[in-house]
Amino acid sequence: MLRRRKPEKKPEQETPPPALASVSVPASTTRPARWSCVDTCCWLIGWICVSWWVLLFLYHAAPASLTQQVTEAVTEAITGPMPDPPGSRLRKEGVTARHPVVFVPGIVTGGLELWEGRPCAEGLFRKRLWGGTFGEVYKRPSCWMEHMSLDNETGLDPPGIRVRPVSGLVAADYFAAGYFVWAVLIANLARIGYEEKTMYMASYDWRISFQNTEARDQTLSRIKSNIELMVATNGGKKAVVIPHSMGVLYFLHFMKWVEAPSPMGGGGGSDWCARHIKAVMNIGGPFLGVPKAVAGLFSAEAKDVAVARAIAPGVLDSDLFGLQTLLHIMHLSRTWDSTMSMIPKGGDIIWGGLDWSPEEGYDCNDKSKTDNVPHASEDFQARVDNFHLNKVNYGRIISFGKDIAETASSNIERIDFRDAVKGNNFAHLNASCHDIWTEYHEMGWGGIKAVADYKSYTASDFLDLLHFVAPKMMQRGDAQFSYGIADDLDDPKYKHYKYWSNPLETKLPNAPDMEIYALYGVGIPTERAYVYKLAQPAECYIPFQIDTSAKGGNENSCLKSGVYTVDGDETVPVLSAGFMCAKGWRGKTRFNPSGIKTFIREYDHAPPANFLEGRGTQSGAHVDIMGNFALIEDILRVAAGATGEDLGGDRVYSNIFTWSEKINLQL
Repeated sequence: MLRRRKPEKKPEQETPPPALASVSVPASTTRPARWSCVDTCCWLIGWICVSWWVLLFLYHAAPASLTQQVTEAVTEAITGPMPDPPGSRLRKEGVTARHPVVFVPGIVTGGLELWEGRPCAEGLFRKRLWGGTFGEVYKRPSCWMEHMSLDNETGLDPPGIRVRPVSGLVAADYFAAGYFVWAVLIANLARIGYEEKTMYMASYDWRISFQNTEARDQTLSRIKSNIELMVATNGGKKAVVIPHSMGVLYFLHFMKWVEAPSPMGGGGGSDWCARHIKAVMNIGGPFLGVPKAVAGLFSAEAKDVAVARAIAPGVLDSDLFGLQTLLHIMHLSRTWDSTMSMIPKGGDIIWGGLDWSPEEGYDCNDKSKTDNVPHASEDFQARVDNFHLNKVNYGRIISFGKDIAETASSNIERIDFRDAVKGNNFAHLNASCHDIWTEYHEMGWGGIKAVADYKSYTASDFLDLLHFVAPKMMQRGDAQFSYGIADDLDDPKYKHYKYWSNPLETKLPNAPDMEIYALYGVGIPTERAYVYKLAQPAECYIPFQIDTSAKGGNENSCLKSGVYTVDGDETVPVLSAGFMCAKGWRGKTRFNPSGIKTFIREYDHAPPANFLEGRGTQSGAHVDIMGNFALIEDILRVAAGATGEDLGGDRVYSNIFTWSEKINLQL
């Protein structure tokens, strides 16, 4: 007979003796190990590092051709097939090198190196202080600032310091590692047969005034000699000159200098340009200056800096660790005479007054941009409504308060600041102010209040404003530059070099076969006017700042973060880049007596589709346009012998011709 067995009782867990109760049992004997967040992070970092080193080893170990094929395959799989570089495509069409090419870099893009310095710069002989890695900015910032600054009285080197421009194509091919400036254009020129003997980088010290580059370094003489040599060794073929940004103004100065008799000029004679230059292809040229220069000199700001200052004021002002970053920037930039070359020229006639501007009616949300193309009738009422909603007084380049920027001029009560008593200075409040002296430290509260009480400044007003707040800086500037409009260009006074970089106070060379191009980007909001406010008083500070709280009524407004924008390339408004070639020099005028042909080629901005495209091949941004394939193709064709008519003449997307017609300038 089967009996059911009773289930056995589980043995009771023995309680350890008291003597052993305090002895810990290893976790591995009781439960599986669990990773903490720290363990996971360490493992992940280790895995990434090992993978990176393995990939880096394979990258260097593999043949270059294989690496390039893999890179191109991955990129093509993600973005689709990349277009051929312009140089490769044109070479297949039979386009080859013909005319020697000269590059003229703009402000800040050319490298500068140390030739003599103070003890703090030990070991930096012939090392780059500007450009490259900028390592010395982080290692010894005070020493770097001391060596990059110029003398407040002379605008030249301080005693015991010599910083000089880097020479050769490497001077401005890359601004910093991976950030190209001229490199893409140089590479494409090489694809159609150019080499170093047919390309010349006219590097110069972009900090000092244009005439002082000759007085100190004989830079203008070197440019003249190199162009003459290139023309002579290339069978007499004239040079194609390609200036960028401030380099456009620098080369304007050169064209007057080279023809002027010595000792002020180069003594080349009135036909030098006609004999040596085929075309001048100006890229992003601030012919008439830029409002951004005013904001930079007035408060060391631009739109991005103003936003950063509002978000983290302690970083850029004087609250965090006593860095006083903006004061250092202002002190440094106000010693660079070249910054004054880009103050807007032409006064209210060009830039507008309190109640008008050439760009009046510009629609910041209008993607079609050009008035030369008729708008669809169904959009007409929407455009009219948007015009009234977003009417901007661009002529008021500086306004203290959004209400002042928008109200009728008849309702603005302005108190003239020009004869105001500045009062006692406030530099004594903090001894550290003396280490980063700016002329604001010599202004009293009375002077600061007088500036704000004038309410609104047009292009004619802010020259007086800068003389009021920075008289020593402007004293140097007045000796080197001029910003007016000539009544009589035959007046002997215009033979002085201070007028040579202002296209409204000079004549173009007597070179009827030469061509002048304005090549620039459009379709990017570009700084045009500013809303300011008084900054909060502090022991050591800049008393004025852009009011980033000032915004428009809707997302389509031209006013954002205290800055009114207009069409341009993000730095240079269309009006400055295009007016001279659209009207001032178009045909035979008093500014262009020999009738040099002018062409406008605009490049509508298209941002890169994804990060693998880098800075894009269709960008219209001020520096990124140097990699724009359409611009590069235009330059290559002209360098190979084409004319402006061969390119198709003008190509315009903006309202430049309409705006130019609104300017009542005697031609």
